[in-house]
Amino acid sequence: MTSKDFYDKHLNFSLRTISEYYISPGIKCKFDILKKIIGKRSIFKNALDIGCSGNSFLFFLENINHKSYLDIAETPLKQYLNKNILKESEQIFHPINADLCNLPYRNKKFDLIIILDVLEHIKKDYIAIEEISRILKKKGLIIATIPHKMKYFSNQDKLIGHYRRYEIRQLKELFYQYNLKIINTFGIYGQLFKITEIQSYNPQKVEDQIKSLRNRYQQKLWFRKIWDFIVKILSYFMKMEAKYQSINKLMNIGCVIQKIK
Repeated sequence: MTSKDFYDKHLNFSLRTISEYYISPGIKCKFDILKKIIGKRSIFKNALDIGCSGNSFLFFLENINHKSYLDIAETPLKQYLNKNILKESEQIFHPINADLCNLPYRNKKFDLIIILDVLEHIKKDYIAIEEISRILKKKGLIIATIPHKMKYFSNQDKLIGHYRRYEIRQLKELFYQYNLKIINTFGIYGQLFKITEIQSYNPQKVEDQIKSLRNRYQQKLWFRKIWDFIVKILSYFMKMEAKYQSINKLMNIGCVIQKIK
């Protein structure tokens, strides 16, 4: 099975939509943290979300003139061709189905690149980082989220296609080889995120439950109101844990990375 087939058939990735922010406490936690990190920065001319799935973080940023979306899977990209979504959002989407290790963009095109929980899925991650550096302008920024600490590598990581987790020192050295400097690191998920490992015990059942949850949220107003409250509470505790927990206990970290040459 190719990587493309793997992620097209992995429903937890391929069926995501913009509404995932409201359905998933983890995604709400992550996006809220990132919005605080990047929200006050100046306007970006061109931004790209690599591995965007169907719920790109770019959708929630207003200070960008032109937004591009790339994923190796085709199914989630249909989200950005949905006429109802286009009309509702008043945004113009530019989705492209392509491989991160062979990006279809010219040199120095973007001043912002988003890459959330993607590098760990790439066997030869150094090729991906070299490609990202190639298409990023000098002084351009990368916002990345990355699974932290190999000691936390589990069956869940294997199930969703992870090759590795990273140490912070390892990341700094890896990015610096390609003229990229980490200028800020921060927490995304603490130990509460271990609950996701439940999926590895019965993957199909969890996939079906996630799909059912999405349908109920879309179709039943009473359920949506209850679930909105649950997500608000859970995401709050996840954000507090990410902010105050020891760096050694963080299961996922975020980085702001700048191109220095």
